[in-house]
Amino acid sequence: MNIRKLAAAVALSAILPATIASAHASFENKEAAAGATFKAILTVPHGCDGQATQTVNIQIPEGFFSVKPMLKAGWDITLTEGAYAKTYVNHGKEVTSGVVGLTYTGNLPDNFFDQFIFRGTVDPDLAPGTPLYFIVTQTCADGEVSWSELPNPADPTAKLARPAPAITVAMPDHSGH
Repeated sequence: MNIRKLAAAVALSAILPATIASAHASFENKEAAAGATFKAILTVPHGCDGQATQTVNIQIPEGFFSVKPMLKAGWDITLTEGAYAKTYVNHGKEVTSGVVGLTYTGNLPDNFFDQFIFRGTVDPDLAPGTPLYFIVTQTCADGEVSWSELPNPADPTAKLARPAPAITVAMPDHSGH
């Protein structure tokens, strides 16, 4: 192998994992401190097999509460509210229900990506290392893409075709509000 081919192979191997990883719906920041407010930036990398995405539905997991989406130009946002499995405390007030789902309706052509931003609070009782999975479904004219696969506890390193975007709970930040 000549030096140019070797250099090209090394360069390709360095960028290929990033390219593959970016093909999935994912969060820009993958860790959130227990008990802290977290700004979630969800990246949707493309439409559905050549079609534009018309809706993006995000299921909010238990342990992520007091969710508020950021307004998004060109998209309508519908909030789905429901009961939480436990009572949380937010700024001294007990909360037993809130946003459990977000649905964005608009247009994302297949050859573009987009980001959907919302914030919420991470349950302060969650242990560091706990994953929070957000099931995301993109709906297009003739189908959908569901980012809903969860790791198998028996084989947590197995590759998933359509993994659910996740954040991992980090140690609480006690540096101040």
